[in-house]
Amino acid sequence: MFDKDASSTIDFNEFKSLWQFITQWEKVFRGFDEDKSGSIDKDEFRKALASFGMFDQDGSSTIDYQEFRALWRYVTEWEKCFRKYDLDGSGTIDKHELKTALSSFGYRLSDRFYDLLIRKFDRTGRGTVAFDDFIQACVSIQTLTNAFRQYDRLQNGQITINYEEFLSLVFSLKMQLNPN
Repeated sequence: MFDKDASSTIDFNEFKSLWQFITQWEKVFRGFDEDKSGSIDKDEFRKALASFGMFDQDGSSTIDYQEFRALWRYVTEWEKCFRKYDLDGSGTIDKHELKTALSSFGYRLSDRFYDLLIRKFDRTGRGTVAFDDFIQACVSIQTLTNAFRQYDRLQNGQITINYEEFLSLVFSLKMQLNPN
């Protein structure tokens, strides 16, 4: 995976890619380690999996092997996307990089929406999003998109719902995205 030229050795640039990959996963781990203990207890692990609830295809509140494989592929694709658009290798992406990354997955959203995403997922106040927050943003967008599509009967990007449907949608999404 990291021996790009299949030379059976890892040169400096390949090592740098490996290090960035490890660092990104370490950030994801730290994001799930809420009490900063250096380990993920079963409650933290449950919350981590719940945050990926859209992969529970059978509604069992568990993720089986096939669902885990789908989750892994999803996260790996977002990780590749993140690294591709983190042009300076800083481990963060700015608004322009975020817009380009999400556009590559077919999202066509306004600058105003990207400003909102940056405000929501930028924990440092620098106008950038780290990998673990990028994953959370992507999961949120995907979950919201899936919910929207259920109501987009004409598949024209517009929905009409009544107030109770709106409330039900918001609360069910809130429970999916933030189980506690």
